[in-house]
Amino acid sequence: MNTTRHLVLALAAAAFSGAALAQAWPTKPIRIVVPFPPGGGTDIIARETSQRVAKATGWIFVIDNKPGAGGNLGVDSAAKSPADGYTLVLGQSSNLAINPTLYARLPYDPQKDLTPIVLLANAPLVLVTGMSTPYKTLADAVNAAKAKPGQVNFASPGNGTVAHLTSELFQKAAGVKTQHVPYKGASQAMTDVISGTVDLYMSSVPTMLGHIKQGKVRALAVTSAKRVDDLPDVPTINESGYQGFDAVTWFGLLAPAGTPKDVIAKLNAEFNKALKQPELAKRLGDEGADPAGGTPEQFAALIKEEIPRWGKVVKESGAKVD
Repeated sequence: MNTTRHLVLALAAAAFSGAALAQAWPTKPIRIVVPFPPGGGTDIIARETSQRVAKATGWIFVIDNKPGAGGNLGVDSAAKSPADGYTLVLGQSSNLAINPTLYARLPYDPQKDLTPIVLLANAPLVLVTGMSTPYKTLADAVNAAKAKPGQVNFASPGNGTVAHLTSELFQKAAGVKTQHVPYKGASQAMTDVISGTVDLYMSSVPTMLGHIKQGKVRALAVTSAKRVDDLPDVPTINESGYQGFDAVTWFGLLAPAGTPKDVIAKLNAEFNKALKQPELAKRLGDEGADPAGGTPEQFAALIKEEIPRWGKVVKESGAKVD
């Protein structure tokens, strides 16, 4: 009886302690781990959204860039941090949905070790070709790939990247197979597609936007379900004959598993408010992203759906990172 009584008292104390923590939270700065270097899209989304929330609430956010291992290093460090609401992580489709299959040994489980807070943004990709190629439309590129299987090449900024796997996803939808040319980053890939050394290249919209507007490359299609505001004349893959095609990079805020639900609810409410601000939508748009929002449950459902979706593409493409 004493043991049972002590257990009940301990559970009650823990519940009271958790409720007290959530009620008082936050009493110190909140760290947001960004698993990529400063200045990139993930970093900018973390800073821009948290700054709006800080201005509205008085909360203090500190951005902690922890790049490495395709984003795995930073996500893992956040997942293993105390679940007290003072460590968050800005995750994205690559390290939450692709890496579980791409890496043979992932040090964290996106669904078990992290608690989703809110989906912050979605960013489409754009398929481009050099001005010297004969491809004026997406159909031209597909027809060439069908006529010469394996002879048309498709560059990406790296093996297993979102751009690479989105390319694979499109090839399957179109029933074609091209020669994948992986680069170590976007810089040389952009140079080679501009020069016509490679035929096709899939990249983020902000990375290619200047080159498209300057007439250095030709945009054939964007990967999102709707057209991109900065590229109103560029059709989507969906409207180019591949109904239902929709592939974007998404970004969301998460906390270590076990973080108090009241804390998660507070964060979700404030970030959702920020995402409705027109000036934030414009700033995210400058980075080729659209504000998202929604509930923690909706974000959790997205992760659950995207892991097998991208996992299948990874397996079929043969992409692997040890």
